Amino acid sequence: MRKQEIVKNLKEKFLNSEGVFVTSFRGFTVAESNEIRKLIREKGGEFRVVKNTLIRLASQETPAQPINDYVEGPTALVIAYKDPVEIAKVLNKFIKEHPSLQLKGFVIQGKGFEAAAIEELVKLPPKEVLLAQFLGTLQAPIANFIGVLSAIIRNFLYVLKAIEEKKAKGE
Repeated sequence: MRKQEIVKNLKEKFLNSEGVFVTSFRGFTVAESNEIRKLIREKGGEFRVVKNTLIRLASQETPAQPINDYVEGPTALVIAYKDPVEIAKVLNKFIKEHPSLQLKGFVIQGKGFEAAAIEELVKLPPKEVLLAQFLGTLQAPIANFIGVLSAIIRNFLYVLKAIEEKKAKGE
């Protein structure tokens, strides 16, 4: 019964996550474990050690299913509930400082990536900055179009004003 609860709970976490990172730990100390848990929690995620068979069962029919390609040996999951880029940055830095924790791979929006891809992921700006850049890109053509339309109207009014002044002088 306990295993079924773990699988159900983990499946919900996978469904509510923005990304899942699969790590391997050998010689990982309790102090290191506590430190990474705290760092990940601060960024809106969770560090959790789970049996591989339970991970495989829970990931079925979820966007996290590709993590099964990376689950082997002692496995800990980092589940990102908010911005996976921020969690990737924390995780990448921690792994460089603590080689006993290794990244095997990760899944974001249902797509699996090898561990080396994290280097590209950490170069991305935060989600809010990306959204702002995207909205700015969308807004620019509209703003330019409105500027062109208002310039046409403004120039037309200048022509009418010039005609009015010419007629006033001529009469």
